[in-house]
Amino acid sequence: MPSNQSNIFQQIVRSLMLLGLLLGSAVAAYGQSVCLPLPRLLSIKPMGGQIGTSLEVTIEAENMEDPGPLIFENPGIQASVKLDAQGKPIANQYALTIAPEVPVGLYEARVLGRLGVSSARIFSVGKLNEVVQKPGNTNLANAIPLEVPSVCNALVSPRAVDFYSFEAVQGARYIIQCHARGIDSKLDPVVIVADANGSDLVAQRTGDTLDFIAKANGKHTIKIHELTFKGGPGYFYRLSIEQIPLDAPIPVYPSTRSVSAFSWPPSGLAPGASTHEQEDAASQDITLPADISGRFYPAADVDTYAFEATQGQTWWIEVASQRLERPTDPSLVVQMEKPDKSGWVDIAELNDIASPMKPSSNGYAYDGPPFDGGSTDILGKLEIKETGRYRLVLSDLFGGTRKDPRNIYRLIVRQASPDFAVVAWGLHMELRNGDRNALSKPLALRAGSTVALEVITVRRDGFDGEISLKVEGLPQGVTAQGLKIPAGKMRGILLLTASQDAPQGLSNATITATAQIGDQVVAHPMQMAQMVWPIPDAWSEIPSPRLVSGIPVSVTTSELAPITIAPADPKVIETKLGEVVKIPLVHTLRSEFSGAVLQLKTMGPGFDANPQFDVQISAANSQATVNLNSVKPAPGDYTIAFYGSAVARYRYNPLAIPLAENELKKAQEQQQKATEILMQKTQALSSIAAEQKAAAEAEVAEATKQKQLADSQVTAATEKLKQINQQASPRDTAEIIITEPVSIRILAQ
Repeated sequence: MPSNQSNIFQQIVRSLMLLGLLLGSAVAAYGQSVCLPLPRLLSIKPMGGQIGTSLEVTIEAENMEDPGPLIFENPGIQASVKLDAQGKPIANQYALTIAPEVPVGLYEARVLGRLGVSSARIFSVGKLNEVVQKPGNTNLANAIPLEVPSVCNALVSPRAVDFYSFEAVQGARYIIQCHARGIDSKLDPVVIVADANGSDLVAQRTGDTLDFIAKANGKHTIKIHELTFKGGPGYFYRLSIEQIPLDAPIPVYPSTRSVSAFSWPPSGLAPGASTHEQEDAASQDITLPADISGRFYPAADVDTYAFEATQGQTWWIEVASQRLERPTDPSLVVQMEKPDKSGWVDIAELNDIASPMKPSSNGYAYDGPPFDGGSTDILGKLEIKETGRYRLVLSDLFGGTRKDPRNIYRLIVRQASPDFAVVAWGLHMELRNGDRNALSKPLALRAGSTVALEVITVRRDGFDGEISLKVEGLPQGVTAQGLKIPAGKMRGILLLTASQDAPQGLSNATITATAQIGDQVVAHPMQMAQMVWPIPDAWSEIPSPRLVSGIPVSVTTSELAPITIAPADPKVIETKLGEVVKIPLVHTLRSEFSGAVLQLKTMGPGFDANPQFDVQISAANSQATVNLNSVKPAPGDYTIAFYGSAVARYRYNPLAIPLAENELKKAQEQQQKATEILMQKTQALSSIAAEQKAAAEAEVAEATKQKQLADSQVTAATEKLKQINQQASPRDTAEIIITEPVSIRILAQ
């Protein structure tokens, strides 16, 4: 089955996943936590703003006690912490300004906290007037009126329908768009237009955009709900309504990019195609090479392109549609005309771009990473074995019911143009309580830790050479190793290490992939992918990965890695083919662990076959063994590391305990002082002269007020200390442990 058949398929799967919710929750309740806490930005409300305006936003973050700067990828969007009347910061609230020159689009925001830089969250910038949903619009009587045009930032509640209204003009065309998945929401929206009484007129249950022509003047109703009536904090949306001309194309709204989109476009591709599909033609004649734009429309559309070809020619064919963020699955059949021109014979069929490495089969079981670098698009080779007339028959494999004119494609037929694209994501592996966890992984490093990025490539048109990675702009104390994807391979490992004495820091790194192709050096930026949401229990929710912009890397010193395992000698180890390499390792232990043994595997190009071995976690030293007889690498320079999972007895922010204790002590001192003052004022009142009694009573009232304030501060400080102590109590947390890199030079015998 193709990996990404349609929106309908994904929605059905998400619905079926609800059946596992209770079971998954029960299982998770008995397991330990997975992965050390990392800072994550969960939401920004409102989720967007109008160009050239200022607004206030509220964020929700995870593993972040006191959020710091809110940073946007476009410097034209500036945020400052909102202050109260006393000039003190208000937690999680920011004043935002969007400069007039910021283009319409989606921009990533991240927040900086104690543990470093957070994962990203989308913020939309548009031209329409912005409003924010008022609570209570879950029935027709409380429908929120919308101006045309405008956009409303909203959140759907569980088992609820949101109601809106607008004034329509008979014969006018309206585009109602509920932007959700494309802006990091968990919502699969159902969009309905109804009459003034709430009776449905037209519905869109498999997408986010509804094209509506009003048949009457007057008030109309818009209903929004989640496909399976889920809701809550992650189910936000931006509902826009616009009137457009009857003959205008449906607008294409900005959207985040799927991981598979990293392989598009090819180098040097023009922004627009040189040839366009003739939609009314049964078959369209073309000459090769060709660059054609078309669309899978109407439903069950089949497009045919005929051409002459000569024996011995080789053509590479690439189709993009799913990588253009359309819910399509292109299929292409190559046919040759019979010599007597009596018909056509199939000679080749091209389908999906295979994933460079096997992804998880269902998004949550660990038979591969939860990222898929493949695509339902097409990339393949056509060898012409006979001179004659050929044709390409292009269709959407599951497009029989798809009637969206926005389902475009780009068809390219070219001579070989060897090339490549690369993408990376944080290493995921099966942890001790099973892989029910698909976490977004910002590059927030604890000093003394090493993190691994899986780097994969899609190779074009026969390119099979080595790909080198150059990393620039890392924070002080952070180094990168493992800087290549070997020739003929689709995967490499990039290791980022924050030294044990690395200072606190943040910087935007750049990673460039280069390769020698013929007589040219070809360079491409490496893209990054992350999970949209941290999912502690993936039995109840399918993980949703996407490409992210930028590669911010941070180092925190507020916590150190629970253990650092490093080679005793950082120098390059020289050895020969067939030898057994023994590598002394040094352990720096900073945490208690549940279990004494750490089972380590080997990572590095060609070294995965090295047998697993055990080390004692609490030992000061250990030794890794690499048997080159069993691994059999070619002579050359290699970077490897050893990795496994261990369960740390992790304490969250224990340094906050003495601070909270001090805060409580000061509050108690203020309480004692306020109590004494109140007693003094109350005692004085009994003996005061009648003419001074009113003033004395006012002083008692003020002292009582101050005493009540001090009492509330003690209560708050006591509760805060209680929560911090609970958070800081040791908790079993499964974590991926990666040693610092080891450099090996293998010489020929």
